[in-house]
Amino acid sequence: MPKMTGPTIPRWQLGEALEGLRRKTKKSRDEIAELMDCSESKIRKIEEGRIGISRIELLYLLDLLGVKDEENRTALVELAKKGKERGYWASFGSVPTAFENLLGIEGAATTIRFFESMMVDGMLQTEKYAWALIESTWHSGQTPVENQVEMRMERQRRLLDEDPPEIWAIFDEAVLRRNIGGPEIMHEQLLHLLEFGKRPYVNIQIVPLSHGGYHGLLGPVKLLEFPEDFHSPVAYAETQAGSFYLEKESEVQRCSVAYSHMMAAALSQQESAKLIRAVAKELG
Repeated sequence: MPKMTGPTIPRWQLGEALEGLRRKTKKSRDEIAELMDCSESKIRKIEEGRIGISRIELLYLLDLLGVKDEENRTALVELAKKGKERGYWASFGSVPTAFENLLGIEGAATTIRFFESMMVDGMLQTEKYAWALIESTWHSGQTPVENQVEMRMERQRRLLDEDPPEIWAIFDEAVLRRNIGGPEIMHEQLLHLLEFGKRPYVNIQIVPLSHGGYHGLLGPVKLLEFPEDFHSPVAYAETQAGSFYLEKESEVQRCSVAYSHMMAAALSQQESAKLIRAVAKELG
């Protein structure tokens, strides 16, 4: 059973169930949308788990789909209710929708693979590094720095303290050498990476600057994999233009192939640890 860390997973489960029920009736999304007096886009987003659905709308939809079994109806209503609940992150301030989806599903992932070219990923940041990094990019109108740091630490606790996923992390060597917060904070952060890399479910690799060009120069990416009977893999990427949450098989496959090339460019886990240790020694 996947960990429930917010509304995303119940929405996924409800959407999948509703799509299955609709297909059994041989009705199209357009037909259902017309009967419910809404757009086809709304039905699609509900089935994809991107938005929730009210209890009244759901009950009417179940009537349209011919679902009469009370036990089944009650279970689906409960999923809709959970899909309307706020995630733990809501108390820390607003977050972009794509990132909210990431927070909602990463606890259910069995494997998380990611690449970063400029900074340590949020899952592996120390509190001081996170503070210095967020403070350096913060601008008026954003959630206060303190709230963002607290949310990041809570995210780590929820994801890594109990039944964590397998983690494959690849960093460009520039991440180790970018002086975020000063030598003392960077030294602490690099030692944290070394300690974290000793965990049996963690693999950390570094692409050395001497390697030259490789796929990682196109930017960061994160791939999440789930139990086969739960959900297909998804990808997530952050850019200056915003965050993107990708589910289409072709999009995920493209990211997965790129990640394989990055792994080929990276040092082994042992050689990577040696490089991290050497850079940490330079700092401290």
